[in-house]
Amino acid sequence: MKSIQSRLFLMLLTFIILPYFLSVLFIYGYTKNSVEQHELETSHEQMEKLSEELEQYFNDLINLPYILYRNPDLFRIFNNGFEDSIYLDQIAMEKSIETFYLMRKEIRQVRFYLDKDKESFTVYNATISARKSRPDLMKQEVLKKLYNSNKKFIIEPPHQIENYNNAAIVPKSDKTVVMTIHHKVVDVLSNEFLGIISIDIDLDAYARISKSLVQDNEESVLLINSNNRIMYASDPSLIGESITRNLHKLIYEGIETGEDIVISKTLSGPLNQWKLVKITPSHLLFNDVRQTTYTNIFVGIGVGFLGLLMIGIISYKITRPIKLLSSKVRTIEGGIIDVPFTDNREDEIGHLEKHMKDMMNRINLHIEREYKLEIENRENQLKALKSMVNPHFLFNALQSIGAVALRSDSPKVYQLVTSLSKMMRYSIRADQWVLVRDEVDYIKTYLSLQMERFGNNVNYSIKINETILDMTIPSMILQPLVENFFKHCYEVGFYDAHLTIYGDIRGEFLNLVVENDGSSMTLTELQTLRENIYTPPYEGTYAHEHIGLKNIHDRLVLNYGPGAGLELDTNQGEVFLVRIFIPLDPKVTDD
Repeated sequence: MKSIQSRLFLMLLTFIILPYFLSVLFIYGYTKNSVEQHELETSHEQMEKLSEELEQYFNDLINLPYILYRNPDLFRIFNNGFEDSIYLDQIAMEKSIETFYLMRKEIRQVRFYLDKDKESFTVYNATISARKSRPDLMKQEVLKKLYNSNKKFIIEPPHQIENYNNAAIVPKSDKTVVMTIHHKVVDVLSNEFLGIISIDIDLDAYARISKSLVQDNEESVLLINSNNRIMYASDPSLIGESITRNLHKLIYEGIETGEDIVISKTLSGPLNQWKLVKITPSHLLFNDVRQTTYTNIFVGIGVGFLGLLMIGIISYKITRPIKLLSSKVRTIEGGIIDVPFTDNREDEIGHLEKHMKDMMNRINLHIEREYKLEIENRENQLKALKSMVNPHFLFNALQSIGAVALRSDSPKVYQLVTSLSKMMRYSIRADQWVLVRDEVDYIKTYLSLQMERFGNNVNYSIKINETILDMTIPSMILQPLVENFFKHCYEVGFYDAHLTIYGDIRGEFLNLVVENDGSSMTLTELQTLRENIYTPPYEGTYAHEHIGLKNIHDRLVLNYGPGAGLELDTNQGEVFLVRIFIPLDPKVTDD
């Protein structure tokens, strides 16, 4: 049984603490989704803007070499080479190349390859190197790919700057990581391949554009080309490397780890099929939400602790007198009815104790009255049973009849009278305890008289286990059952009926069974008979003809408790069976 104190704690948990924490979880989930949605929308907007800037930036760089096409001297050397360009103004050409170099501060180095003479020269720090023959230059993989394609340019992934011509103008200390744009130079009219202009671009310019997408050091941004090479990354060690398998699944297959939020944008124009990727750790995105949630949880724990303390104090003040009252009630359940009640309190508990005190006084008076009445009724019942046959009167009369029978030389009559006398002597002990053996002998004597009445046609058998013959039982509990056999079988014409009496021990009970196969009853009649017999004493009414069965049942219950009594059965209308069951240990059934 749950105490009131535990119920109060349960109510606090159910109606205050649990709803509070559920609301915190709901608000956290709702806020998290809102923040995530807002961040996704903001990031998408930023990436749209940034992608346009990157596309425009690279478009400008890629179109930058077309400015050189306007220089007739430079274009002439691509067509004819240095030796055949008799009209070449070398100073003007070099001035144009230096101007081109200085147009963008992110240009680190420019290489010019002239396919006519298979030679190249470079520009570094606005200084032009000497020409050098490079007949095997077009065998490089990236240049061969550009030459065999219809593309006008190709962007080589970031790498450390190279000294293309081993020129002295490029210091060995320069370890700058650059991205190279190789531009194919062709004759506009004939589409003849003339050479290649390679421009090394410092990463700082488009790195600043990409970095504008991140707002925290823990966030990262990636720029990935169509060949899955990293053209830029927040982590410098990743630049120029191929993307990992996990990152590929994360970006291209939408497989999330649950720890990072990945947003990608496919670029177009000169960066066709490139991807701009932003990776934001979830703990960074939801940091403020978590801090608010933790604050609410700590506040909830504090409120819960104060609530428990308040409930503890209140419940102690309320439940302590209730526990004392409950203890008094348990004392009454234990059989002690003289329990002192305190009725000096002015609250509801005081009124309850006062009413319980009055109730116990009335119950004690009622118990005393009912107990005396029950004792008196039991005595009257036994007297009523005995009054059916006045044993003292009959015993004295039978003694006189027996003496007359002997004088008249009638031994058979004397034998019958003697048997009947024994029965009368036994019936005087109707309110006493007897052995099972004595009860069986009495039944045998009764049956011998009935055989004289109905002749030797009476069919019966007695099967009593010897282990129970010396057990003690109330007297006269089998005779009414045997008498019912003759009343409901032989007296109504069932002369082939067979009476069976047997007894043994089954489990924790002594069983005595009286069964006949001559007369039975319907299920309705059996149910009515059971209701009459099992009705508590002096409650309801029952037929006079069944008073013997009810009397046996009531005597068993009175002597052994509710664990003893009668069971009636008809075995589906084939027999009529009465089983007496008596517990071997009455204390077990009383519990």
